[in-house]
Amino acid sequence: MPGFGPAAEKHLGDLVIKIVEHFLPLFVGTYSAAPYRLDFQDFHPEKVLGFLPHELDFTHLRMLWRRWKKKSSLSWCGRPITPFGPEWLDRRIQHFLGLRGDLVDDFRLLDYPAALLSTPSSSALDGRLGNERRLKEDLAAMGVFDPAMSIYLIYRLRQFAAMGYSGFEGRHFSMFHSVQEDMGPAADLQVLLTALACGYVLRNDVTHTQIPDDPFVESERRQIFFGAAIGIPTFYVRQDTRNRFLARILGTVRNTRLSRRYKGYVRVQRQAYCEALVEMIRCDGCELIQQMGLGDMLEDLAARLAATERSAARKLTGGILETAGATDPLKLSGAEFNAAAERYYRVTLKNKAIQEAFGLLEDDFKAIDAFSSWREGTFNKDLYALLGGRSAPDFLTAVKRDLLAAKAGPETLRTTIQVMLLTLERDRRRQAAGEKERV
Repeated sequence: MPGFGPAAEKHLGDLVIKIVEHFLPLFVGTYSAAPYRLDFQDFHPEKVLGFLPHELDFTHLRMLWRRWKKKSSLSWCGRPITPFGPEWLDRRIQHFLGLRGDLVDDFRLLDYPAALLSTPSSSALDGRLGNERRLKEDLAAMGVFDPAMSIYLIYRLRQFAAMGYSGFEGRHFSMFHSVQEDMGPAADLQVLLTALACGYVLRNDVTHTQIPDDPFVESERRQIFFGAAIGIPTFYVRQDTRNRFLARILGTVRNTRLSRRYKGYVRVQRQAYCEALVEMIRCDGCELIQQMGLGDMLEDLAARLAATERSAARKLTGGILETAGATDPLKLSGAEFNAAAERYYRVTLKNKAIQEAFGLLEDDFKAIDAFSSWREGTFNKDLYALLGGRSAPDFLTAVKRDLLAAKAGPETLRTTIQVMLLTLERDRRRQAAGEKERV
């Protein structure tokens, strides 16, 4: 695009990322999760908080830690207790006081450096070229990051100069219970939010000055995301927050009140915040929703927020409990629950994902070999050369057992991949034709 060079790409991309980060709590637990059981003896803050001390300002980290302890089964006589140190002593205290610990919805987001906090002098998202390099140098001087590594961000810009295209990479996903029911809608929502954020920027509705780049403001919006991973129901935002986009969202959230514990802060329910985000998407993105045909996806998201049993976190937890032969995660020890989770992921969930993916592959093979496709004549010669006159569905049926059992030979794999590439090219051409018709 004329005039859209690296500087414009960085300015737009960083601002889109900052906007999208406000919406990321919608994904955590609803579409993607990584349930993990923590025992009482695991609750040493230096251990259980993972990378959060490098991702949140101390103020938000302290608030989050207090609420996490309150949410967990760590209280005795109304006061939360954390482990003392020696493991043998912690085990005895856990047994004597009946302290069971906690179940976290998405532990991967805590155990992985999802987004390192900016420094007062360097931000990765201020819209200026080279800002990531400057931040890495600052973090390296502090001894917390190797500058040879790529910077960690929850939502990351893929720059044209490095990748050959402009786009965004989401790193907020953990595991999906279903390819079609969870991963598909999550991808649609991500595309919708990116388009909505681009619209805000291009209409000048949101600017960099409205979302300042200092570490506290950055931490203020990300605490909601990490709190969602833990399962904490509330969060706190300064009453006079300098993040005007966040203030705009909070103005539509129901049941907020001034905090009695933290002077100058507003107490916000995460559930109500997410519901307000959905309404904001419906209102500001109504044309995008209609153009993309995503009305049903948004209704499904609202239903997941209203009924937690429909969320990915609850479905994954249910599968793990079924594997363990239990009904309550807190009645299992951390070792028992997490071992069952490992078995569930490696066997049951893996096979489920393979079966779903194979079903989608069968649909693609039927479509490219359907009568309507043959009338077009685009892929007839290629299919004949690959399959020797056999239909694509018949070929796939013949090799299905070997493919699912991971016993297919090189020639079978090569042919399958080549037909898959043809189906992808068919999808690409049909999409391009549809976009051209809309234009």
